[in-house]
Formats: sequence, C-alpha cells, structure tokens
Amino acid sequence: MSYKVLQKLRYWDPRFSSPYVLKYFLRNFSLWSMKKDPDLESALSRNRRWIANNQIKNIILRCPDQATPVKFLQKKFKTLDLQGKALNWLKKYPCCFEVYLHNDERYFRLTKRMMALVEEEEAVKDMQEPVVVKRLAKLLMMASNQRLNVVKLGELKQNFGLSDDYLIRIVPKYSDMFRIVNYTGKKNSMEIELISWKPELAISNIESSACKHGVEPAFSCSLPTTWVNSWEKFHEFNASPYVSPYENPAGLVQGTKEMEKRIVGLIHEILSLTLWKKASIIKLGHFSREFGLPLKLNALLLKHPGIFYVSNKYQIYTVVLREGYNGSKLIEKDPLVVVKEKFGELMQEGLHEYNKRHHLMNLEKKRMKGMLLGRSEKNKRKDFEPDDPDGQGNNLGGLLEPEERKRFYQSLFDDGLA
Repeated sequence: MSYKVLQKLRYWDPRFSSPYVLKYFLRNFSLWSMKKDPDLESALSRNRRWIANNQIKNIILRCPDQATPVKFLQKKFKTLDLQGKALNWLKKYPCCFEVYLHNDERYFRLTKRMMALVEEEEAVKDMQEPVVVKRLAKLLMMASNQRLNVVKLGELKQNFGLSDDYLIRIVPKYSDMFRIVNYTGKKNSMEIELISWKPELAISNIESSACKHGVEPAFSCSLPTTWVNSWEKFHEFNASPYVSPYENPAGLVQGTKEMEKRIVGLIHEILSLTLWKKASIIKLGHFSREFGLPLKLNALLLKHPGIFYVSNKYQIYTVVLREGYNGSKLIEKDPLVVVKEKFGELMQEGLHEYNKRHHLMNLEKKRMKGMLLGRSEKNKRKDFEPDDPDGQGNNLGGLLEPEERKRFYQSLFDDGLA
C-alpha cells in the first residue's frame, strides 16, 4: 500500500512520512480489513454493564458478611471503568443489589435472587470440575514442555471456565496431573506443569467430529457461496492432511504448509476449548513461545476467513471460531454460560423495572409542570382581559394599567380615611 492509497482512504497523516511509523500503521491496518459479519459482530456486543456488575458481585462476595458500604464501592468506581455515583448505579439494578441503612451509613448486598444464582454457579462449577480439569490438561498438552505461565493463563482463565481460585481449588486436588513449578526463580515465572501425558485426551475437536461421522479429519468453512476466491483458497488449504495440535512439531519446518496447518489446527482447538468460542488476539499472542505461534498472528488468522472471524469491536481485537455459531447464537452452551446468561437476564429485569419507574416519574413531572403552566397562563389572561366579554359596561379604561390602578386604589383609600 502506497502513500497515495492512504490519501485516497483518508488515512493520510504527515506522521506516516516515516517508513517505520508507516510500517507499524500498515501492520495494524490489516486487522481492519476483514469484511464485517453482522451476526458475529452482534455476538461480540459485550454488555459492559454485565461485566461491571459481575465485578461488583465478586467484590461483595469477598467482603465480610457479604456486605459493604456504598462509599467503598465509590472508591472502586474508576477501576471498574464507571462514572457517576455508586448509589445511583446500584439503584438501577434492584433485582441484583439491595441498598440499606446501617448506623446511618448506606450499605449494599446481593438480593436473595442474586444469591440463589451465586449458589447455582458454585454448584455448576463443582459439577463441571472434571470438564475443566480435562480442558486444562489439553491446553498443557499442546504447550511446549507441557507448561504454561500462571500469569499469562490468568488473563484467559475466564475464557476456559477456570475459577479465580483454580490454583488452590484444582491443582492440589489433582496432584497426579498438575503441579506448580518455578525453574528460573523469578517472581513472574511460576508455571503450571502437566505431570503425566493423557493419550485419551490427545484427540482434537476436529478429529473427534470426524470419527463420529466416519470421515477424514478436516476443517469446515462457514462462508457464503458468493465468496468464490475464499472458497478456492480454503479447498486448496484443506486438501493437505490434517495435522493434530497434540503431535510433536519437532519434525515440522517453520514457514511450510504443514506448520501452518498445525498452527491453524492449534488455534482452532484452543478456541474450541473456550466457553464462548472466542478469545483476544493480543492475549493469545502472549503464548507465542509456549504454543509456537507466529509473531504476526493476525495476518495468519486473516488468511483463513472461512475458519476464523477477526473483529476489532470496542477496539479489542478478537478472533471467533465461525463454526461455533449459528448466526449470532452460540451453538453449544456450557452450563456455566447458561448460569451467566441468567445473571444477565436478572440484571436486565431490574434495569427495565428502574427505567419504567423513572419513565412514569418523568411523565408525572411533565404533567404537573403542564398543569402549573396552564394555571399561570389562565391567571395572566384574567389580569389582562375585561370582565365584560361583550365589551358593554364596566369599562374601566386605563384602570387596568398598573400605574393607573395604583393611583386609583391610593385615592380610594385616602378618601376612606379622610
């Protein structure tokens, strides 16, 4: 792309006169180049309110007696990326949060319905623990040396359904599978390591699906038939044998079709293990060493639009597994996703109730304002209209003028006092 092309696209800026800045700009420009998919863009519409309320919920659960002063939340508002008054925010979600007075200070806690959902979520976590353990083991089996940095994994733990306390909740309980190591002794070098290889888990989602249908493992394409060129490239890519992400890549050479096939298969498998079949490209890129991912990961993803969808919604670069969605709907919902959706529904119910109540209050204010204005106009007309509608008799002439009326009443009362 030349400077003239940038000018035509109206992205020209004198700053791009430097070849280094231009190179950086063009590298990021590729993230915007995938054609928008309205359904998947809708699926990526993150509910910022849901995220904020989920964080508030976690704050409450960590507090003694699971209640905290409203002013404490106010101090946390900026870190939650929220503005305004905390009390006003809590009042918007009466189905989720209950505000009350204690020693002349406002406190808040979760409502009974919200606590019921918290208990349901904990029950689901206990029920899904074996699934989460397998998910974690599969991630470690794809990593080089079967180890992953704890800090990096923490950035994506929600995507894989790992709880905040998974290091003390899962690792010690399954000591025959996992252990925490720190071979360098550095503060941020703590890793979770797989102790024993599990052959029964070394089967990818694609291989499992192919086995069920009695066919050879291959990728599927979810593009409209009108995308002729993309379909041709997909068939060409899919023609070569599938390479499992669980196989040792030692014999593969960087830059070859076989290596590309393995990396695409690895990303496909990682996304298949996530709850929402999507992940942040930047956070995935942090695992370039562990998973052998290319530095220009976005460029690789854009080469395969039939398998992956790349979006920069909310300025957050995200990759979505196309086959995981039917339109904007997630095809397979993990039980944990179902519980989280219930939380979202409860939150929306409270917000709807709040908006309805305030709408009625505003209507009442407008009605009262209209009545007062009506009375004011009526009084004005009485002051300036003659008493005789027919214009006969009782004509006081200039006495309705303020100065004349003042002199009239003055002379009247002066006569009465004389």
